[in-house]
Amino acid sequence: MVSRTPSGLFPSGPPTRPTYREPHRVTAGGVATGGGAAAAWLLLFGLLGTDVSSYAWWTVVAGLLAWLTALVLVRYGDRGVATGVAIVTAGGWSIAAAAVAVRWATSGDWPLW
Repeated sequence: MVSRTPSGLFPSGPPTRPTYREPHRVTAGGVATGGGAAAAWLLLFGLLGTDVSSYAWWTVVAGLLAWLTALVLVRYGDRGVATGVAIVTAGGWSIAAAAVAVRWATSGDWPLW
């Protein structure tokens, strides 16, 4: 009799390869925690600015530091928190860019230098 390979529709035993589980799954709680921490971080740095130019530069610096932290978290820590940090940082940069664009449009002078 000829042996047939099963289709896999009805498993006949354990998988032939091992199944690996992630130690730090991405969860909604982790994303929310990272987003909240990044929002507070950007707010604290943004409050150091006295005008649009300094606000924008402080936001850029804070965002770069936050993204470096997110890269470390992706490699060694919780990827959900890193995702929240990255998303909120991108949003913070967008707000700073909009503030610069509005200032530029109303004054006709580029506010960053």
